[in-house]
Amino acid sequence: MNISVSRRFTAAAALAALALGGLTGTSASASPAAAAAAPDIPLANVKQHLTDLQSIANANGGNRAHGRTGYKASIDFVKAKLDAAGYTTTIQQFTSNSAVGYNLIADWPGGDPNQVLMAGAHLDSVSSGAGINDNGSGSAAVLETALAVARAGYQPSKHLRFGWWGAEELGLVGSKYYVAQLPTTERAKLSGYLNFDMIGSPNPGYFVYDDDPTIETTFKNYFAGLGVPTEIETEGDGRSDHASFKNVGIPVGGLFTGASRVKTSAQVAKWGGTATAFDRCYHSSCDTTANINDTALDRNSDAVAHAIWTLSGTSTPPPTGTVFENTADVSIPDNGAAVTSTVNVTGITGNAPAALSVGVDIVHTYRGDLVVDLVAPDGSVYSLSNRSGGSADNIVQTFTVNASSEVANGAWKLRAQDKASVDTGYISGFKLTFP
Repeated sequence: MNISVSRRFTAAAALAALALGGLTGTSASASPAAAAAAPDIPLANVKQHLTDLQSIANANGGNRAHGRTGYKASIDFVKAKLDAAGYTTTIQQFTSNSAVGYNLIADWPGGDPNQVLMAGAHLDSVSSGAGINDNGSGSAAVLETALAVARAGYQPSKHLRFGWWGAEELGLVGSKYYVAQLPTTERAKLSGYLNFDMIGSPNPGYFVYDDDPTIETTFKNYFAGLGVPTEIETEGDGRSDHASFKNVGIPVGGLFTGASRVKTSAQVAKWGGTATAFDRCYHSSCDTTANINDTALDRNSDAVAHAIWTLSGTSTPPPTGTVFENTADVSIPDNGAAVTSTVNVTGITGNAPAALSVGVDIVHTYRGDLVVDLVAPDGSVYSLSNRSGGSADNIVQTFTVNASSEVANGAWKLRAQDKASVDTGYISGFKLTFP
């Protein structure tokens, strides 16, 4: 896990009610009743991957850090496993700190190419150690889940993609590069990204990201079925690779078992362990294969597979009705004037519906600064979001507006204004769906 600090993300309470439906049109949708059951992920297999990563570190100066031989050997190790299993693999190169870095992307053949579910983990360690919990644990669990997909011959409705990121410890460099290289059309195909960074901490907690409500609920339901209580993840929010995806409006979620924070007495009562750091070897030389809690690693590895099977089983149905959309980016000035994105509606008879669907995709570093309105062709204003959402970033949401008093045809505008300083963003997309 990267050591930089970002704002705390707090999901609006209203999102909890949407948990099973996700974010309309862009969220990773779940249909648990229709989804095939995930296989058990063998703990022994995951631990063998960790042993192999430890051996790589031992043979390469004791670490697997960006720019070091141990990292490239780690990439080659994972790639060989996936190639043998039938994946289409791609190594992506980038440069950071004057050294070449690598991402590894693996695509499982089949599935809807317009509905891509992705899971990933950073593969690099810090230079001070082998990085077996941080983040061999997440990398090994994702690898073994990908291999389980191949063993099962799983053919979900969605296309499956897996990623292992380089230079996360230097500031999410690899995942930022991957997302930056994706054309807007390809980003739109990602229905969800699942991140796994430190999931075998020796004094573990069970933390779930509170980002996309569908993904969050999928993980919470899994652990509830085990009788294991969970908490919202706060220590690493924005400090791992999910942030690279979230910052461009892709729905994200993930798991975490804790780093340098101290487990509270209440958490000890809840999960066992001691009132010490979740991982006393965080970013240290003692982060070796001895620094893993087998129970946590086993539970979380199975949770990875559960989420992959659950969220990929059915495709998100396309919106019904006539859609008018504007995907041109419109910059929102910091603490500045309002800007608009315009959709011109034509060919609709009579007035707009009482349940007009308004799709909003705004990328912004602090949604609590934003006032967002729908402006009808005659100038009538419908409030969508008035500085709500606290410190969360981005507004990727579908709103329903009673616009039955408005003539349907004409220029409809999404108006956004940043009302405070420091944070910036842009309107990425705006669409109206007429049933």
